[in-house]
Amino acid sequence: MRILAIDVGTGTQDIMIYDDEKELENSIKLVLPSPHLYISQKIREIDNDIYFDGEIMGGGKLKKTLTEHMDKGYKVVMEELPAKTIRDKISQVEAIGIEIASPDKDYKDYTKITLGDIDITKLSEFLLGYDLEFDFDEIAIAVQDHGYNENMGDRDFRFEKFREKLISPIKPEEFSFKGNTPQYYTRMKAVERQIKKEGIDLKPLLMDTKFASIAGMCHDDIASQLKSFIAIDIGNGHTTAASIEEGKIQGIFEHHTSSLTPESLENYLKRLADGIITNEEVYNDHGHGAHVIKPISKIEKVIVSGPKRELIEKTNLDWHHACPGGDVMMTGTVGLIKTLEAYDV
Repeated sequence: MRILAIDVGTGTQDIMIYDDEKELENSIKLVLPSPHLYISQKIREIDNDIYFDGEIMGGGKLKKTLTEHMDKGYKVVMEELPAKTIRDKISQVEAIGIEIASPDKDYKDYTKITLGDIDITKLSEFLLGYDLEFDFDEIAIAVQDHGYNENMGDRDFRFEKFREKLISPIKPEEFSFKGNTPQYYTRMKAVERQIKKEGIDLKPLLMDTKFASIAGMCHDDIASQLKSFIAIDIGNGHTTAASIEEGKIQGIFEHHTSSLTPESLENYLKRLADGIITNEEVYNDHGHGAHVIKPISKIEKVIVSGPKRELIEKTNLDWHHACPGGDVMMTGTVGLIKTLEAYDV
């Protein structure tokens, strides 16, 4: 079985092409700039009005880059679907000066940019340039999706869905979708549509980047020998930790990385392991929240991943940098592959 796994993060998109007839370590791997970064760079190089079509994607630096472009006197027009990349409510998109495309207007003189978290055509052209076969049995993709509910802020809604899922201890792989992605996960649904538009007749496995990373960490050589531990992804924007016992998540907490110090992080992880961390303390500290089913026996080790993982090195905790498949950059993609293998495909 050949699998294409793509983990779209804030800084990079990590790609692995896995063939189960070969060792995981012999997989083809790519680490490329995250889509919002190279699209932002493209915008900065354009001296013209811009028209956006395509899909909802991770916004990242796009709002700031578009604001700077409009400050130069240029117009920005977006079709309604990609406009939700900036804000889910179109009125808020219009409020910052972006025009929503009208079928009655002609935009032929505008420079066109297509938005989307993935570009299978570009990837296939790159791989075929190296005489690599672009033929897969399965596709698995991870994006960070806060979900959307018009009556609730995304910080609250994202964690509410975590709590609904974690009503009893479950494996990280269960935080995934394959043909059953809820409509409120608008970014994941956009990826599904992109796959279909590319003419690919495969039902992709979709997962939030944080749970893909946690799943990958559990398949690290050191982690696989442990009974109870903490798996934590310290990302550029968000930090997500799960307490693990016998391979199942017992509790989670999520915060904004920039708001954490080594001291506060160590305190949160200890309280997570002890089962006494509360949603209120994390939320009131401007984080997303916390939810615990039960404590774990002990923190045998903290398994850590993510670009800001050096934060854990300043704590007094016993830590290990996850490197499933021998690569610290492929934690999310390995998590996607292992999750897909857990399905009856």
